[in-house]
Amino acid sequence: MTEAPIVVRAAAATHTGLRRRVNEDSFLAEAPLFLVADGMGGHDAGDRASAAVVAEFARLAGGASLAIDEVRAALRRARARVEAIASDSRAAGTTLAGVVVAEVGGVGYWLAVNVGDSRTYRFSGGVLEQISVDHSVVQELIDAGALSGEDAATDSRRNEITRAIGAGSDGQADYWMVPAEPGDRILVCSDGLSGELSAQRLCQILAEEPEPESAATRLIHEALVHGGRDNVTAIVVDAVSVAGHDDVYDTAPAGGARGPADHDTRPRTGTRNEQ
Repeated sequence: MTEAPIVVRAAAATHTGLRRRVNEDSFLAEAPLFLVADGMGGHDAGDRASAAVVAEFARLAGGASLAIDEVRAALRRARARVEAIASDSRAAGTTLAGVVVAEVGGVGYWLAVNVGDSRTYRFSGGVLEQISVDHSVVQELIDAGALSGEDAATDSRRNEITRAIGAGSDGQADYWMVPAEPGDRILVCSDGLSGELSAQRLCQILAEEPEPESAATRLIHEALVHGGRDNVTAIVVDAVSVAGHDDVYDTAPAGGARGPADHDTRPRTGTRNEQ
């Protein structure tokens, strides 16, 4: 069996929330895929849409790594499955966000994928960086300088997304290749988490909880304490070892040296945890 370019420990947790009757979130947390899909269109369509996308990607689980062409092909098949679910009266759709273990030149990479406003973060060296960029009306307003980050949290349009899988959208996914480091901690979540907890709070929890399972469970709990207005899902993935690196992570997440800039396509903003 081929050795994985990134050896991981991972855990996931999900909850319906305090105001919803059905959980339309679905997730996949099985190497080499760690993905969250947040369904929309009502429980008769949203939960089926998110489940269909996750089921399509689950066919690729169990391998050491995946190439971007394999991910793109799975996404095309997933889109077709969601479109088959949709009807004239109910437009099924879902977001998709997360990371796939990939390999470039014998070195382990995180291949991040995003459609919609579920999110992928990287926590390393006490800094939390949002890898994905929301496909939302609010994000477009922020990018245009018409809305501040502080005002975005309470803007009435914060749940309006501009790309999805299904729901009448043909918007394509965004991809990022991020060089992995031993000690990296990846957080993938639906907006039920990021909508309830600030980046500073996410950063603090990820720093304080040494195990993926305890981190994922605590993130869900705190989202519920802060209102639980939506379905909420979190996957926490720790890089134990990375091909191309001699060091092995065995305690709490810790930072490392940056990878080659020409292969690192993530946004350059972050939140630091001060302790």
